[in-house]
Formats: sequence, C-alpha cells, structure tokens
Amino acid sequence: MIRLQPLFGSASKEPKTGEDKTQPQENSEGEPVVSEAEKTLQTENEKLLEKVKELDDKFKRALAEGENSRIRMRRQVEDAKVFGIQGFCKDLLEVADVLEKALESVPQEEVTKSEILKTLFTGIEMTEKQMQSVFRRHGLIKINPLGEKFNPNDHHALFEAVDEGKEPGTVAIVTKQGYKLHDRTIRPAMVGVVKAP
Repeated sequence: MIRLQPLFGSASKEPKTGEDKTQPQENSEGEPVVSEAEKTLQTENEKLLEKVKELDDKFKRALAEGENSRIRMRRQVEDAKVFGIQGFCKDLLEVADVLEKALESVPQEEVTKSEILKTLFTGIEMTEKQMQSVFRRHGLIKINPLGEKFNPNDHHALFEAVDEGKEPGTVAIVTKQGYKLHDRTIRPAMVGVVKAP
C-alpha cells in the first residue's frame, strides 16, 4: 500500500493548547498588541488610499480639462463657420467701394443724354445692388453713421469738422462706409466728427 504525504508539511495545523487565535492579545496597558505584519499592512493601506485619492483627483481634473477643451473647440468651430468668410469679405469690400464710387462719379444729366452710358450706368447700379444683397445674405451689413454719436468701436475719426447745427461728438461726414459681419466690425467707417466749440 502506498502512503501519500503532503509536500509542505501537514495539511492542517492545530493550534497549540492554551493559544486562542480569536482573542486579540493585549499589552500591559490594555491596548491591543499589533504585530509588525499588521503595522506594515496598515501603512501600505494608507499609502494605497492616498494613491487612490491622488488618482481620483487627477482623473477628475482630466475630465474637466477634456470638457473645457470640447467647449472651446465647439466655440471655435462655430466662430469659424460664422467668421470664416471674414478675409474674403474684406477683399470684396474694395470692389464694393469701386462700384459705389463709379456710380457717384457719373452726373445724372449725362446718363440721360447717352443711351450707351445709361445702359452702362444701369448695369453698374444693378451689380452694386446685387453685391449688397449677397453681403446681407451672409451677414455683412453696411455702416453709415451719418448724424450718429461717434463710436470708436465702429468709427475711425479722420478729422474734426465745424458744424454749428450738430451736437459735438456726432458724425458730420462719412468718407468711407464701414461694414459689420454678424455684429463684428470688420472695417470701421471713416468719418469726420463735429468739433466741440
């Protein structure tokens, strides 16, 4: 008959008589005796708890930073959609100015004299109106501040003018009209402001 013996000692060890494993031992002052192994475990547990708190804090900060980044990106995308055409609009403003000057420079009596000039004038006028219509459709609005109070955000003062019939600080002359793209001034109106007496 073959007898099997456990490799690492007996499978169950009985506690020595007189030893009670369930009762914690106490020192002379009545405090429970903590073994070195238990102290080490407590220290490791405290370190782990600190590490968990630190990781939790880092995780919350990363979440907040991610949310802030998403909000910033969403705002930038919305601004890009609205103001992405700003550079293109600025370039087209020069064309609009040329068309406006062309219309202003032709005397009306000359237009009525020549049929060819009348047709050309009408074509330029229609082109200018169509361009302003396209501008409005895309949120580009003309600023004509004649008679309004001077606003440094929307107007650029070129000179002061004497006009006793108008209140000081109001716009007396507009040399070049300004434009706003969705409430953002992309070109201030070039103006002359009434001088204080």
